[in-house]
Amino acid sequence: MCGIVGVLNLMDERPVEENMLRRMLGMIRHRGPDQFGILLDGPLGLGSARLSIIDLATGQQPIGNEDGALWIVCNGEMFNYVEARRELAARGHRFATASDTEVILHLYEEHGPACLQQINGQFALAIWDRRARTLFLARDRLGIRPLYYTLCDGALLFGSEIKALLADPRVPAAIDPVALDQVLTFWCPLAPRTAFRGIVALPPGHSLLLEPLAGQGEVPAPQRYWKLDFEAGRRGKAECAAELYELLVDATRVRLRADVPVAAYLSGGLDSSTVSALIRRYTGRHLETFAVTFDDPAFDESAFQQQVSRWLGTKHHVVRCTAAKVGRALPDAIWHAEVPITRTAPVPLFLLSRLVNRAGFKVVMTGEGADEFLGGYNIYKEALVRRFWARNPGSEWRPLLLHRLYPYIGQLGRTRDYLHAFFGQGLEDVDAPDYSHAIRWRNTRRARRFFSAELRAELGQRPDQPVDEVSLPDSFAQWDLLARAQYLEATIFLPGYLLSSQGDRVMAAHAVEGRMPFLDHRLVDFAARLPPQLKVRGLVEKYLLKEVARELLPEEIWRRTKRPYRAPIWSSLFPAREPLDYVAELLSPQRVAAYGYFHPAAVRGLVTKIEQGRAISESDDMALAGILTTQLVHQLFVGDFQPRPPLAAHDDVKIVRPGLIGGIDQPKEAR
Repeated sequence: MCGIVGVLNLMDERPVEENMLRRMLGMIRHRGPDQFGILLDGPLGLGSARLSIIDLATGQQPIGNEDGALWIVCNGEMFNYVEARRELAARGHRFATASDTEVILHLYEEHGPACLQQINGQFALAIWDRRARTLFLARDRLGIRPLYYTLCDGALLFGSEIKALLADPRVPAAIDPVALDQVLTFWCPLAPRTAFRGIVALPPGHSLLLEPLAGQGEVPAPQRYWKLDFEAGRRGKAECAAELYELLVDATRVRLRADVPVAAYLSGGLDSSTVSALIRRYTGRHLETFAVTFDDPAFDESAFQQQVSRWLGTKHHVVRCTAAKVGRALPDAIWHAEVPITRTAPVPLFLLSRLVNRAGFKVVMTGEGADEFLGGYNIYKEALVRRFWARNPGSEWRPLLLHRLYPYIGQLGRTRDYLHAFFGQGLEDVDAPDYSHAIRWRNTRRARRFFSAELRAELGQRPDQPVDEVSLPDSFAQWDLLARAQYLEATIFLPGYLLSSQGDRVMAAHAVEGRMPFLDHRLVDFAARLPPQLKVRGLVEKYLLKEVARELLPEEIWRRTKRPYRAPIWSSLFPAREPLDYVAELLSPQRVAAYGYFHPAAVRGLVTKIEQGRAISESDDMALAGILTTQLVHQLFVGDFQPRPPLAAHDDVKIVRPGLIGGIDQPKEAR
């Protein structure tokens, strides 16, 4: 984990000021507090805030190639750098460091932008070619590491976090109403849109090549270098299980490459337990594991965590979350997330990464990605059950299968009429591209009823159906129902929320890097080609992974039905014993009216409902989170943005001025 920033003047040769890069790096020093680096080369400036994980001694960035013609800053890791380095050395490349970042630079020197095809990793990078005068930006295939940019006063500014861009006073901060509408539908803005007007995200699997003075201040369209494609093959279970196992072992092995200790998250579920088991089986190393526990048994999985920890012999650490603790930490989590959220689930993980940092770890292995690509979510099974029901819409018992997925429905006193009314929406429209997600998106979209008249007017005419906003590949209609559902999860929810607000941002807040074997692109491509019945069989999710896990875990763990990770919302924001002043202030009619996104009376009605102890629906719960965190984003970034101090003279900063004779780290010819 690191952070990168940069400025490129596109209209003229104005030199970039060192102090600007120091201010930008000061905003993201939490991502990489170990070392800093700045490259200044006329109209181009690059910056790095480094979390030292590989090559602690010589890996400080920016890093140049042999003759100083190319320079790189990189956030993230290349996991297959050992093998690539050997091949490059055989071709005559000479290395000055032992870092993976330098290997990426030499791959670019050898292959240009096509080098991305050879990188197995999670990264956001910038490469400056001094001869061609081009800047190359790229982001990993799945979007594990972020990269944002904006155009301001003829300059391109980019960085690992939006707050780095806002360090430049020329960059305005204003919440994008379309992005807000998308958050309250899809849980996140749809890339390349971000929460802020005029600031965009480089989409996953894309790169960008810029040339000063060539485009009169315009930014070209990003180019896709990888895409997710579901083309199921006809393969047997035994063959597929063997290949999945081999891929998982190797994906885990290469992600253990580090010059610092590596820990693991252990939720007690199948995915993180499998990763932890592979670490113990194939490394023999002592393993420390970390997890979130809750006082509320509705959210707590500590018994399963302890069982797996004892089975594997790990030293287990937990952060115990009360509802009040979640509520108190929410503003800090939003400062790092930089986007409204409709759940509080990122907050316990924010607290967990702090525990990891205090325990002396910089790297944790996690289980993200298994649900998306191996068929773990209830929404997949729900779509399959609804399609089964649609074949006989008058059936009395087919809709009752939904009780198996959501047993709490009966506990809440929901009737058959409720099942038909909620899950029967669009039941027979099984060929609709959003068949799996339409109900959920419409339900979440009910938060629009809280919008102010001003926001509605600014939004104007929006698409009638949420799916109309989603970009789908040409082959999408030919995929099976499960594949279509997986694509929507993997391209919207995964990069936009799970790997961002609930992933990179809450880990980077405490200088922790998460590594995800299930998101190795080789494994993702393999899973996309699996027959659907090897992912979901009947009501058994992650069927093939469970077959693999039989040899690794206790039966009670690998047979477990997935339990979604959640955290309390309304009870966190309205704790009985410890009222939160910021919640009362931000949800007050005066503050709601002043910010202008929501209708004060509507918000007051929701707050009153909670204060009176009346039951609220899940859509109300999520709307509450979305409203409050929108207010927080406005307060933190629009109304009262507080820049962090720039890098100071005492910070460990490497300054590179390759164009200045006698400067530091000159090209070899100039020394």
